[in-house]
Amino acid sequence: MSLPVSSLLSTQTQNSKSVVNRPEANFRPSIWGDRFLSFANSMETDGYLKQVQELKEEVRRMLMASIDKPSQKLELIDAIQRLGVSYHFESEIDSVLQQIHKYYSSNKDELEISGHGLYTVALRFRLLRQQGYNIPSDVFNKFKDSKGNFRESLVDDVRGILALYEASHMRVHGEDILDEALDFTTARLESMVIVDSNFSVAVQVSRALQRPLRKCLPRLEARHYLSIYQESGSFSEVLLNFAKLDFNILQGQHQKELAHLSRWWKDLDFATELSFARDRVVELYFWILGVYFEPQYTHARRILTKISCMISIIDDTFDAYGTLEELVLFTDAVKRWDINCIDQLPQYMKLIYKALLGVYEELEEEMSKEGRFYRVYYAKEGMKNQVEAYFVEAKWFNEKYVPTFEEYMNNALISCAYPLLTTLSFVGMGDIVTKEAFDWVFSHPRMLKAAETINRLMDDIVSTDFEQQRGHVVSSVECYMKQYGVSKQEAHEEFHRQIVNAWKDMNEELLKPTQVPMPLLVRVLNLARVMDLLYKNEDAYTHLGGVLINGITSLLVDPVLL
Repeated sequence: MSLPVSSLLSTQTQNSKSVVNRPEANFRPSIWGDRFLSFANSMETDGYLKQVQELKEEVRRMLMASIDKPSQKLELIDAIQRLGVSYHFESEIDSVLQQIHKYYSSNKDELEISGHGLYTVALRFRLLRQQGYNIPSDVFNKFKDSKGNFRESLVDDVRGILALYEASHMRVHGEDILDEALDFTTARLESMVIVDSNFSVAVQVSRALQRPLRKCLPRLEARHYLSIYQESGSFSEVLLNFAKLDFNILQGQHQKELAHLSRWWKDLDFATELSFARDRVVELYFWILGVYFEPQYTHARRILTKISCMISIIDDTFDAYGTLEELVLFTDAVKRWDINCIDQLPQYMKLIYKALLGVYEELEEEMSKEGRFYRVYYAKEGMKNQVEAYFVEAKWFNEKYVPTFEEYMNNALISCAYPLLTTLSFVGMGDIVTKEAFDWVFSHPRMLKAAETINRLMDDIVSTDFEQQRGHVVSSVECYMKQYGVSKQEAHEEFHRQIVNAWKDMNEELLKPTQVPMPLLVRVLNLARVMDLLYKNEDAYTHLGGVLINGITSLLVDPVLL
């Protein structure tokens, strides 16, 4: 994009005393105050750490012990994953599931005639699919009647129905049986919530309907499952005690990271100096915690959260404050990436630009120490692409231009920030990331496009009305309505279909063999999961919805009771 800076400079930009009409977003201020500036965690004592290590070894022995019934091993793996401690046993879990997959792949006849019930078959299917094994979905044919419908007698098997419901979210394109399974189980589970007299079952079913495991952030599922695991048939006190201690120790690390970020943010004083923008450092740390919560990614979370804060500020500058002339100057400065460009910017933009370059200098220093300086290039190029996409939208708004839906999406899949966040999430992940992984991101692969589509469409469905009230570039909703002559409701229905297809795309891309290592793909999956949490029923990020406040409280405020 060529930006004729000199021709677009105006007295309005140069004269700080001139009156400028700026849109008013009136974002809700932060609700956290100085709560996270310090932390107090008592879980790092030698006694606790020694106890955790002993329990961890016990769980490992349980996992690797030979068991007569593979179903018991599947239940153990499921519990370990849902309790949020599977990161301790990745190689062991992979080894066990590989053996189970090999056994059932070589004994297909036995699989068809075995007496395994719906629960076991569905659990095995989901766990193997999650691990990347393309286990065939026709294993569920045995639960259909002579007319090709799922047997009505299955409704009495609550565990089985729930397991099939969760398994159906692993579906890929063309798996009609899983589409049917999702419809069948959803209808049955919805009726259970209404009529089931067992409160515990009703709560569990209600949560599954709102937050299926495939779309749930692992850390939030762990916090929830810690409270109900004791009721499961495969309950292990050793595993539960380990998971509780591990959760609290890790929470202490996360609180320490957030304290550092909160001090950094307070020192910038953006809440005062840039009062037009959303003050969301805590919420953005929670977002990044959704991408990776594991202890080894502490530095990665710090950098990714800081740059996410800058993305949010820049987004609001383009959407809710800056004039087109100012945005031209800022876009040009980012493209040139030179501190000397700061003199051409209005005062409030100087603060943003200086902070942006400061965060990247921190990244450069870290990557230099690790001998991975080449990664900084991708991080910068991603930011340049991000700002240029914001500028395209600002230009459309200024010109009152309504693009076609396709034209809008081509730009919006970049402006949604997921290409940049994916790039940045890889930067701090150590040796598993190669130059080829960054080239993969910049090639705009199907996996990433799916996450971007989920992001963009879910955001636009819940945000359009608020954004149009305050003056904002047209969203995908308006573009689609105008181009195809449909109602808002029809546009929403089409977008929900596209979101469903995007999840199927991701499920396919997560099957072996994968284009890049699975741990990298999981970051993209987790970014989509964050969107499903924060934008399912509202824009919880902008308006500080209850789902976000409850999530932050459960992961970063309240410890698990031991």
